[in-house]
Amino acid sequence: MKQEKPMRIAVIGYGGMGGWHCNLIQRIEELELAGIYDILEERREAARQNGIFAYESLEELLSDKSVQLVTVAIPNQLHKPICIQAMQAGKNVVCEKPVALNHEELQEMIDASKENGVVFTVHQNRRWDEDFRAIKKVYDENMLGRVFRIESRVHGSRGIPGDWRNKKECGGGMILDWGVHLFDQIMQMIPRKLISIYAELSYVTNEACEDGFTVTMKFEGDLTVVVEVGTSNFISLPRWYMLGENGSAMISDWSDRGKIVMVSDWQKRDAVPVVTAAGLTKTMAPRTEETIKTYPMPEVKSDIRDFYRNVVNTINGESELLVKHEEVMRVMKFMEAVFESGEENTVIKNMEERI
Repeated sequence: MKQEKPMRIAVIGYGGMGGWHCNLIQRIEELELAGIYDILEERREAARQNGIFAYESLEELLSDKSVQLVTVAIPNQLHKPICIQAMQAGKNVVCEKPVALNHEELQEMIDASKENGVVFTVHQNRRWDEDFRAIKKVYDENMLGRVFRIESRVHGSRGIPGDWRNKKECGGGMILDWGVHLFDQIMQMIPRKLISIYAELSYVTNEACEDGFTVTMKFEGDLTVVVEVGTSNFISLPRWYMLGENGSAMISDWSDRGKIVMVSDWQKRDAVPVVTAAGLTKTMAPRTEETIKTYPMPEVKSDIRDFYRNVVNTINGESELLVKHEEVMRVMKFMEAVFESGEENTVIKNMEERI
């Protein structure tokens, strides 16, 4: 049964993501923004200037019985205590990613949700990215035939932001910042058994925590997945690159629709040799135009508001969470293995036992 009135929600933290959540919430009919709380008075005042009520204390927000749902968008190391405090006050909670600094903290948060009978989930919003949904459709529908390699990359050239995100004790670094998204996407896409991983971490612009990484994942069925984040890349590699036995798919960046190149004639294998500066090659000569066809990537529309709609429906007992505890735990334990592999320069095997 559909609720008659919008569910009232409050946001803890009014920085960049807190403001983003407020803007999104105000575009969702099922929700009513009750207000925000931020530890900084200037941010509370900024909210007021934007027409948003600002609670004067966290206790005032949590004691507001009209608020059923709270979104926590504060620095990573504060997620666990604030989320648990909110759940103990009887509030359902959405936590920004990464949900915690390790899987033990996450388990405490899950336990708190069960003990207090409230809904608790994590804002894994990149599941709604349309580039991800398009490449997942290519994989799900076997458009390239047997896929043997997938590469997922996010490259930038501005280093780590100069705030808490570059401090290890605050949960900084690119694994918890961007890795949590990219690993979650791969695990949503590929239901196969994960065999092993190997991670390389970079510290080009920051010594306290990693400013980039490359993780190689080996799945059963001879599938290799490379996940990479870099913050010192002035020429970016493709956002997605997928190789199958019948063709390849690529999406350059978030603004690019992408393309698929497929074999159209397996019989015509001959090629005109390519002359290089120091010789020629026939093996690496490109296929002729009549033996391949180029297609646009499938277009898959999404609406990030569906995340919150699902949370509301779950609270009302009409649905199950899309971002489940066991999925979040799997990603958290995976990231711990990534840190271990990168710091010890070793391949981590028997991954299914680890995660």
